[in-house]
Amino acid sequence: MYETMDELMASVQRRLYRMRGLAEDMAAVRARETAQDGSITAEVDGNGALLNLEFSQAISRLSPAEFETTLVATAAAAARRAFELRGEIVAAFNEEVAE
Repeated sequence: MYETMDELMASVQRRLYRMRGLAEDMAAVRARETAQDGSITAEVDGNGALLNLEFSQAISRLSPAEFETTLVATAAAAARRAFELRGEIVAAFNEEVAE
């Protein structure tokens, strides 16, 4: 597989750098979703943790129950998108490492 120790070390070094890159890419994931009515925008990190909420004037037309439902649905949609992005990053990493 490797003819010299230098080749082995170079391969290990490349993989180590790529692992660090993977960690950085995962930490940088952010996703934003806006409710269909534009009332709420949620931003989450790659773990689905809520980072920011923005409200438009449209929230004034929502009942408390509608506000709750819209907020939860919007944050959940942002989290789903963040997890999709993480999945894409991991899939690309796996393909690269398999080569």
